[in-house]
Amino acid sequence: MTPQVTGIFYHPSFSRRSYLTVGARLAGFPMALEGILGSGRARLYEPGPVSQELLLKVHTPDLLEGVRGDPLCSTAWHSAGGVVLAGEKIAGGEIANAFAFIGAGGHHSSRDSFGGYCCFNDVALCIVNLRERHGFRRFAILDTDAHHGDGTRDLFAGDPDVLHVCLCGARYESPDGTKVDVPCHGHRSCGRGDRSANDAYFEVVSQEFPQRARRFRPDLIFWYFGFDTHQGDYGDIGLTGPCYWNIARLMRDLAGEVCGGRLEVVLGGGSYTQLATYLIPPVIGLLAGLQ
Repeated sequence: MTPQVTGIFYHPSFSRRSYLTVGARLAGFPMALEGILGSGRARLYEPGPVSQELLLKVHTPDLLEGVRGDPLCSTAWHSAGGVVLAGEKIAGGEIANAFAFIGAGGHHSSRDSFGGYCCFNDVALCIVNLRERHGFRRFAILDTDAHHGDGTRDLFAGDPDVLHVCLCGARYESPDGTKVDVPCHGHRSCGRGDRSANDAYFEVVSQEFPQRARRFRPDLIFWYFGFDTHQGDYGDIGLTGPCYWNIARLMRDLAGEVCGGRLEVVLGGGSYTQLATYLIPPVIGLLAGLQ
């Protein structure tokens, strides 16, 4: 396999059950990816469940019991397993970058609490695993889900080797510059009332994240990609497809510049089947260099 291959991590349960929608937002997958998979530039992986040993390095036993008892978290083990496996395949050089589908989200889950449609903190689990098994140390996270990644922030609040930039409803920057919140919910709050929401949002992303990542020099970049910000979805801030696709291109090129192309895109919020089927294949196509 050539190092230019993009890994796609998907479990069949994600199309049947999802905490994020209590329904089947991914019902169109993996069929919607047939053209991409047929190109030879992408490979589909079916992940197994994340191990309890790894879970207990991030979460408490009480949280695990709570997740086991929540029927809406039935896909949590395979969701986190896919994100962890994607990091493994990137670190091992089997793939250049990855798109990890999920049935249950991660960024609201902290060490001892979960909720907000999130069960296990998938990105944190991946980081711990890569540090222990592959010697990676520094990570940069861009979170463009509609809501603040409070669980991820809580888990890495005191970690100077994790850059966490979250586009949410507040403005904050830690003294060391590694924990950043940027208020940008639509073109008015982005301060660009004379421009489209797409243009204004993308401008904020391109101003706030790339230069920080270049200075930080991470070993791997995560993009926590929620399409709940799309027009008509539950976190609607007026965005449409071209904004997400522009961010995907930006993140792909940035990763190529600062960390050898090592980029993992983790699916976040978003509720509609038709939006998932419309928005996600072009993002993966961009990762694979097909667009």
